Amino acid sequence: MDSDVEMNAASDEEVMDDEDYYDYDYCYSDAGDDGSGGGGDSEGELVAGDFDEGLEAEGTDEVVSRREQTFAVLSEEDISGRQEEDISKVSAVLSIKREEACVLLHHYKWNISKLSDEWFADEEKVRHTVGLLLNGNDRPRLRKLTCGICFEGYSSDMMSSAGCAHFYCHECWEGMVNKLAKDEDKEKYARFLLRAYVEGSKKTKWCPAPDCTCAVEFLGDENYDVLCNCKFSFCWNCTEEAHRPVNCETVSKWILKNSAESENMNWILANSKPCPKCKRPIEKNQGCMHMTCTPPCKFEFCWLCLDAWSDHGERTGGFYACNRYESAKKEGVYDETEARRERAKNSLERYMHYYERWASNQTSRQKAQADLRKAEKEQLAKLTDIFGIPETQLKFIIEAWSQIIECRRVLKWTYAYGYYLDDKVKSEFFEYLQGEAESGLERLHQCAEKDLQAFLPSSKPDSNETMTPSVAEFGDFRVKLAGLTSVTRNYFENLVRALEAGLEDVRAAGQAGATSSAATSSKKGGTKSKKKQHPKPSSDHTDDSWSCECCTYLNLPSVDACSVCEKSRY
Repeated sequence: MDSDVEMNAASDEEVMDDEDYYDYDYCYSDAGDDGSGGGGDSEGELVAGDFDEGLEAEGTDEVVSRREQTFAVLSEEDISGRQEEDISKVSAVLSIKREEACVLLHHYKWNISKLSDEWFADEEKVRHTVGLLLNGNDRPRLRKLTCGICFEGYSSDMMSSAGCAHFYCHECWEGMVNKLAKDEDKEKYARFLLRAYVEGSKKTKWCPAPDCTCAVEFLGDENYDVLCNCKFSFCWNCTEEAHRPVNCETVSKWILKNSAESENMNWILANSKPCPKCKRPIEKNQGCMHMTCTPPCKFEFCWLCLDAWSDHGERTGGFYACNRYESAKKEGVYDETEARRERAKNSLERYMHYYERWASNQTSRQKAQADLRKAEKEQLAKLTDIFGIPETQLKFIIEAWSQIIECRRVLKWTYAYGYYLDDKVKSEFFEYLQGEAESGLERLHQCAEKDLQAFLPSSKPDSNETMTPSVAEFGDFRVKLAGLTSVTRNYFENLVRALEAGLEDVRAAGQAGATSSAATSSKKGGTKSKKKQHPKPSSDHTDDSWSCECCTYLNLPSVDACSVCEKSRY
């Protein structure tokens, strides 16, 4: 993946706040009620100062709040710096050479605390275990040493060993290394040493994106979704792509199911029958019940009763029926086999229902990522040329696409969640929340994808004949897109919170409803009690609810102005 929503990870407690999980927050009001088209000095023209005033009122161009970042992205330079710090620290504390410190840290998987404890408890044992058989500071007490390769005499500070008693001059050491190790091997060794530092850490993992050389240090304790500098968002715990609010166990099962042979076997069981002679599965692709197995078997049999075709003919019902099968079926001979095949077929159909929607949202997300890049590289500049609005004041388009990408990711994984949800009551509540969120997302996606095109120059030859929309119309579009972004974000926040809470709200609501009904039925008296009015969610599709013409938000019938953009109902 090339691009993902820029977001930071947070703990579950922070997610429960109003400023959680999703990056962008919008506070806006209806623009252009005075009919001035944004307050421009002339018709169809908007100066920067006037647009800034609208931005101050609506406040959509700046991220209002972000969750506390619970991870740190490390480049190779950062990792190398930390590695050198650890080596220097161990070398100073244990009074050993840097090379020996590196060997010890590598053996202890860069766990300085464990190394220090065992070193000071029994230094000799640690040296023997790791292979440092000679204290690096105990050089032979001679003024001159003879190199075992060139047999020249050198001072002790010009001689080195590999941790044993065999000392060689630095020139010979360098010649050996350069002769035996190519530059490519040296680079590979340095990279492996760097990877060993990350892979030995319990708090740091490499980014799984292709060709990415960054690592991510996790500083939190619950929400594992992190975002690398390469824009790839992944789960730090399982290193699969980010899948909040679905847990790692569900994701693992779903991925395994998508790649396993189990679904192939289900399809074979649901759509084929074994040859009565060789037992190979055969799919029926024509209307006739006369089946012939492939060579070398070539056994001819009846598709319905699986008996030899030589025993069939007009007396058994002809080529398209089998009286023998029908009578045997009435006697219950085929009940178990047919039931097994029917279960496999239903299971396969259910799986395909969820998989197709999971895959469709993934495809839509990838398309949205491409559209986001196109908006950043091309469309904002074109809109600036057309309407004279700085690109910094067109961030609401980028924020809308970023919200779409994030929501597509969440929606995709909710289908994996729904596949493994076997509680009927919770399933109904889940499908309601999922449906509301998906409906809001489709409205937002259509607005960002199609409505925006009306304000961009057409690539068709006859595009000059098309009238350029006014700045006032673009302002209305801005309010609509920002409103849909906010509404969609709210829908998905509700969905995420509900799934992370295990959909327990539906249980609590059911118990509260039962208690309320019991209390109402127990009341007796001459005066008819008033029916208790339970507040409905703003997304309920009732006959009295009304949809805002500006942002399409579905409002309660009791309000006269939109709860999102404050557009008047009448």
